Amino acid sequence: MLTAAAEVPPAADAPGSAELQWAWRDAPIATLVWRIQQLQDERAQAFRRLDQAHRQYMLSGQHHDFPLYRNVVHEVTQVFAAASREVLAVEAELAGPRAQPVLASHVRNLQELEQTRLATVALLQVMGTPGVSEQGDSEKLRQLRIKLAPHGVVTRADPPNRRGHSDGVLDAFV
Repeated sequence: MLTAAAEVPPAADAPGSAELQWAWRDAPIATLVWRIQQLQDERAQAFRRLDQAHRQYMLSGQHHDFPLYRNVVHEVTQVFAAASREVLAVEAELAGPRAQPVLASHVRNLQELEQTRLATVALLQVMGTPGVSEQGDSEKLRQLRIKLAPHGVVTRADPPNRRGHSDGVLDAFV
C-alpha cells in the first residue's frame, strides 16, 4: 500500500509540532485520479474482509468469536479512515491549487457515498447480530439509527420495504 503522507520531524523553531507532507502534491491530475482508483480498490478489499469476518462470526454458532470479529472491524476501520483522509486530501488539492472544482466535487460525492455505504453495512451487520436482532432491543436500534441518520441511512421497522418485506433493516436512502 502506498503511503499518502510522511511525517516530517518537527522544525527547530516549532518544538513538538510535526507537519504532514503529502506525497502526491506535485503529481499530475491523472495520477491523482489513479490514486483515487487505488483507494477505492483498498476500500473494496476492506469491505470484502469485513463481510467475510461477519459471516464467520455469524457461522461460529453459540460460541460466537466476538474478539476476532472486533479485531477485524478495528483493522478495517483503520483502512477506511486512512483512505478517507487521503481522498479528502485529493479533493482539497483538486479544489484548491489545481483549480478543478468539478473533479473535486465528484471526489467529494464519492467520499459521501462511501460513508453512506459503510454506515449501511454497519447497520445491516449489527441488525443481523445475535442479541440485537433476536431480542429486538428497540432502544439500541433507535440509538444506532440516530447515529446513522446523518449519513443518509433511514431505517424503519415497518411498513414494508420496496420488495414487500417488513424486515426492519433498510428501507430507503435519502
